[in-house]
Amino acid sequence: MLIYPHINPVIVHIGPIAIHWYGVMYLMGLFLAWLFLSFRIHSRGLTQEKLLDILFYAMLGVLVGGRLGYMLFYDFSDFIHAPWRLFMIWQGGMSFHGGLIGVLVVIWIYSRVNKISWIDLMDFIAPVVPLGLAAGRLGNFINGELWGRVTTMPWGMVFPNAGPLPRHPSQLYEFFLEGILLFIILWVFSAKPRPRFAVSGCFLLFYGLFRFIVEFFRQPDIQIGFVAFGWMTKGQLFSLPMILIGLTMLIWAYRRPEVHATIS
Repeated sequence: MLIYPHINPVIVHIGPIAIHWYGVMYLMGLFLAWLFLSFRIHSRGLTQEKLLDILFYAMLGVLVGGRLGYMLFYDFSDFIHAPWRLFMIWQGGMSFHGGLIGVLVVIWIYSRVNKISWIDLMDFIAPVVPLGLAAGRLGNFINGELWGRVTTMPWGMVFPNAGPLPRHPSQLYEFFLEGILLFIILWVFSAKPRPRFAVSGCFLLFYGLFRFIVEFFRQPDIQIGFVAFGWMTKGQLFSLPMILIGLTMLIWAYRRPEVHATIS
């Protein structure tokens, strides 16, 4: 059994303001996204100014959509009784699926205003999304939240507020699969010109698969439990459409191989 490191979720207090690791992880994900996309902006006809605008709106979509999605999908009763908790992001509680919807909406608005192809823009930013996911999962691990199911494996950990039994460090499984491995797959896949929808489809397909697998090791949310068949979690339920849509997008893309255009 491994020892959970018990990292203080607050890095430092500056007067009444507390700097949390969870928020810093999101900033780190944003920085890494900017760093990697900066290598490709010229091939897409973008400037640094446009890239920063795109990432700013994408982060806005992640924060608003992710927090709202969590409260609506996973903690609706608490949201009804204490709606102000919507703004308490530092306590954790972000939904990837809600964040994805938020990003899709804000990028669609941005593309319409700036007369840019929405799908070309999504194909461009999709490869760096796993960097934000990896950073977020590290934030979950530091917060000691979203732990895994009880295990007898030698790497099991006893998490604070999760009882005395060792559990799968499922946050780290997600960090590796949905973050590092998915980033490598998408970054390599998108290194060469691909048909429109192919990169976004690849993202949806593999994220859905990885999330579906990890959910077998992650403890279901206590307020929800299993939602179907006595074993399916809500995360798996939300991941199934992503797998199907991603696979459909890939098939459609390669049957109509229209290579992406520049974004400018």
